[in-house]
Amino acid sequence: MTTLDDLPIRDDLRGLSPYGAPQLDVPVRLNTNENSYPVPEPVADAIAKALTAELRDLNRYPDRDAVALRADLAAYLGHGLAGEQVWAANGSNEIQQQLLQAFGGPGRTALGFTPAYSMHPLLALGTGTGWVPARRGADFGLTADEAVAQVREHNPDVVFLCSPNNPTGTALDPAVVAAVLDAAPGMVVVDEAYAEFARPGTVSALAVLPGHPRLVVTRTMSKAFGFAGGRLGYLAADPAVVAAVQLVRLPYHLSALTQAAARAALAHRDALLGTVDAIKTQRDRIVAELRARGHRVADSDANFVLFAVEGDQAAAWRALLERGVLVRDVGLPGWLRVTAGTPAETDAFLTAMENVREREE
Repeated sequence: MTTLDDLPIRDDLRGLSPYGAPQLDVPVRLNTNENSYPVPEPVADAIAKALTAELRDLNRYPDRDAVALRADLAAYLGHGLAGEQVWAANGSNEIQQQLLQAFGGPGRTALGFTPAYSMHPLLALGTGTGWVPARRGADFGLTADEAVAQVREHNPDVVFLCSPNNPTGTALDPAVVAAVLDAAPGMVVVDEAYAEFARPGTVSALAVLPGHPRLVVTRTMSKAFGFAGGRLGYLAADPAVVAAVQLVRLPYHLSALTQAAARAALAHRDALLGTVDAIKTQRDRIVAELRARGHRVADSDANFVLFAVEGDQAAAWRALLERGVLVRDVGLPGWLRVTAGTPAETDAFLTAMENVREREE
């Protein structure tokens, strides 16, 4: 049987494993930060109607530039944005890959403050971009001074900032974004995949887009919209940035069906986003319950919670799995991450955590 070692694969890809969380058939799946609530029936019907309207024209290529969808996304974001300042692709991963294709590449570097989204270094690898793993503080925080010092030390072509950060959950102080913008010589990408779940008073980087042509804010419909299966991510930036990523995007990369489904979802955004407050309630409940039991827990502005466990986190992960609850081992020694889902899922998780502790005692 042929293996990768038998093929002329790139040397820097040898020995690596594909990105991905375990997809296991268990009663409670809280490991991938999906929205646990299904698409409401009226919204599903509207999406089905929009898809049906596209079927007879599938012999034709889709709108290559997704003009109508981008206008809808701009209207959703607000902040005075126009469609020409928005670009869409198959998930925010593809958006970020296109940004690295345009602004990274061989001989260039990207920097991110770890622990952060583990796809960023993989996207850098795939585009031939050097990766610099800058560090956060011991409490997973990041100050403006710490960020600027590391940006100036490494002089990267692309800086990734996550707000709220994955896997830690906490949003950035706007002063950090402003300081990095002043210090960075190249592009600054603020990944706001979980922005809709942020606590009151959190400021989006969208607010500082005007006058900053090297700033890019990426978003997704996968989380708050419950549209993970639809695969729709997008960015907001200066129109020149949109022109740059159009140079590297694959032709007709966004299918007519994806565009139609996303537009229908956006048209019913009030119904889809109606679950956000319920999820935030469960997130805050998890934080409070775990802290009351003596666990260290990171503050969260996202739809998940990073929490500390005693001993080996891999053993704790397995113990929870044995009780039918799947959480995420993100590779941080002594820490696990759990998605905030429905009240019943939170009950199951907290009960499993109590059972694990009792077994350890």
